[in-house]
Amino acid sequence: MFTKRLISGIVLVILAILIVGQGGILLYATTALISLIGLFELYRVMKIEKNVLGAVGFVSALAYYGMVWLENGQQYVTLLAIITLMVLMSIYVFTFPKYKTEEITVAFFGLFYVPVMLSYLYLVRVMPDGAYLVWLVFFSSWGCDTSAYCVGMLIGKHKMTPVLSPKKTIEGGIGGVVGAGLLGFLYGSIFGTHMQELANPQIACAIACAIAGMISQIGDLAASAIKRNHNIKDYGNLIPGHGGILDRFDSMLFTAPAIYFALTFLK
Repeated sequence: MFTKRLISGIVLVILAILIVGQGGILLYATTALISLIGLFELYRVMKIEKNVLGAVGFVSALAYYGMVWLENGQQYVTLLAIITLMVLMSIYVFTFPKYKTEEITVAFFGLFYVPVMLSYLYLVRVMPDGAYLVWLVFFSSWGCDTSAYCVGMLIGKHKMTPVLSPKKTIEGGIGGVVGAGLLGFLYGSIFGTHMQELANPQIACAIACAIAGMISQIGDLAASAIKRNHNIKDYGNLIPGHGGILDRFDSMLFTAPAIYFALTFLK
C-alpha cells in the first residue's frame, strides 16, 4: 500500500508541475474535469449521481465553468446559483415526496463545494503573476499537512477533534499553519522579484500561506466528516493508494479560494 501510494503521489506531483506550469486551456480543462469527477463522488455518497437532481448539478457545474472561461462571465454566478436553486426546488415541489430535503440541499451545496471552490486554482493561475502565485495553493496545502504531521508526532498532546480525527492535535494544527507560513516566506524570498503585483512578496506569501494553511485543515476535516456521517472509507478508488478525487483534493478545495482572496487583499 505504501509503495502504491508513493508512486501515485510522485505521478500526481509530476502531472501538477506539467499541467499547472502550462496553465491556459490545459489547466482549465483539467480543473473542470477534476471538479466534475469530485462532484460525482459527492453525489454518489448521497445516491443522487444518476437521478435528475444530479443532472441539474452537473449541468450547473458545466455552466459555471463556461462562465469562468468567459472574461466577464463570473458576474453571472449569482444568477446561476438562483436558477439552479429554483430548478431544484421546482423538482422538489412537483415530485413531492419523491426526494428528501437533504438530497435537494446536497445537490445545491455540491455545486459550490467542489466545482466553484476548486475553480480558484485556475483563477489564481490567470491572476497577474499567477504563474508564480499559483504554487502557493499547493505549498499551503501540502506544506501545512506535512508540518502538522511532524509537529503532531513530536509534541502533539491536545486533541483537535477527538471524535472526528483522533490523531490530529492542536499543536500539530498550529505547527501546520506556521510551517505553511514559513514555506510561503521562503518561496516569496526566492521568487519575489517575479511578483510585480505584490508590494512585499515575502510577507504577502507568508500571510497568504498561513491563512490558507489554517483553512486547509477545515477542508480536510470537512471531507472526513462527510465520510464519517455516511460510513465510507474513501470517496472512490480513482487514485491508487489515495482514494478518490475528494480524498486527495479535499484541503485544496479550501486553499485555492483562500489564496486567491488573501492575495487580492494583500496587494
